[in-house]
Amino acid sequence: MYSPQLARGRVSSSSSSSSFSFDSQNIDPGGLEASLLHIINDHHHASLKLRDQAERAKKDAIRKAARVSDLLVDAVNGGVQESFINEKRIELEIRALAVTIARFMKQTDQWLTATHAINSAIKEIGDFENWMKTMEFDCKSISAAIQNIHQA
Repeated sequence: MYSPQLARGRVSSSSSSSSFSFDSQNIDPGGLEASLLHIINDHHHASLKLRDQAERAKKDAIRKAARVSDLLVDAVNGGVQESFINEKRIELEIRALAVTIARFMKQTDQWLTATHAINSAIKEIGDFENWMKTMEFDCKSISAAIQNIHQA
């Protein structure tokens, strides 16, 4: 049933793939050891295949995650870039408005100075007109007094 001969196996490990082989010189091809060796080899190959599939799936998942990350960054940066451009436009408009406001303030000050000068001139004309009326009344009074004195 079971032969006392033990299977001698050799495992060699390398970085890319592992190989596992048995020295099957002394093994009966239809015996239990051969079946076990076949099961072990099948398991080993299935394990290698599964490891390769997992590695490919991992690399694919990392690549897809990086792509999603890039797309998200692009989407966020697009909005940020648009906001930055709008901010720069607004700043330019603010500067232009500040210059326009300063020009209007200067012009308004000039207008205020001119209207104050006109008001002062009008006041002086009014004062002069009043003075002239007073002088005319005084001259008429003096003239009337001189005529009364001259007729008397």
